[in-house]
Amino acid sequence: MPKFLWPVFIVAFLFSGCSLLPEQKDKTAGWSAHKLYSEATEAMQGGNYQRAIEYYQKLESRYPFGKYALQSQLNIAYAYYRADEPDSTLAAVERFEKLHPDHPAVAYALYLKGLVNFTRNMGFFSRFLPTDNSQRDPGSTMEAYNDFAELVRRFPDTEYAQDAKLRMLYLRNQLARHEIHVARYYLDRGAWLAAANRAQYVVQHYQYTPSVKDGLTIMIIAYEKMGMEELYRDALRILALNEQQGNFPELEEGDKTLTEKIWEYLELDKG
Repeated sequence: MPKFLWPVFIVAFLFSGCSLLPEQKDKTAGWSAHKLYSEATEAMQGGNYQRAIEYYQKLESRYPFGKYALQSQLNIAYAYYRADEPDSTLAAVERFEKLHPDHPAVAYALYLKGLVNFTRNMGFFSRFLPTDNSQRDPGSTMEAYNDFAELVRRFPDTEYAQDAKLRMLYLRNQLARHEIHVARYYLDRGAWLAAANRAQYVVQHYQYTPSVKDGLTIMIIAYEKMGMEELYRDALRILALNEQQGNFPELEEGDKTLTEKIWEYLELDKG
């Protein structure tokens, strides 16, 4: 054989050799829906989330109208959540909502969706220690709040609603604190009007949060700096009135803030 044909011969041999390799056998072939569901659930309970997802997907593909198909769709979303794959979790949840918009299990789907956005804004250490997440970008915090709000609105009597309400309270406090951080940023740089407007937004939209007192304080400082005497006196009067009525209770030494109490109740330090 001429030497220049050797490369062609070798390539042809390699490709023909590939076809001689035995195909990998799917051990799940012939499994019943019950078998697939049981094996998938066992894999998930054992922490093997990728195998669980694989088996649940096969179950849904082979038995799309069986009694396990719907639960498998939810379990896929949960397995992605436990595997720390937030985008895949949200995609699975949204798919379930589109396929079953009126199903009662949508309550759980919304709750899982809220949990993804709830934890997405936390850094690694924030999942174990009550650090101040209000200084982070509030995008996912707002998304989580809206997810839980929709859950409470549509499914107020479900087991997930009470937990969602507590998380909404925590998130609302975080959103208010974020606005205060921004207002202080402007205040420190002498942007008095921007600081006052941001603080006023907190007072108007986040009533009954601990940040209202900080908002009024920032407004007082900013209005005084700008020489707006009437607004300065109004903010000072409102602050004094609320303090007199006990709307800003002072914590005794050793007491915990509302946010810290909610943190402990929801066991956020456990992931």
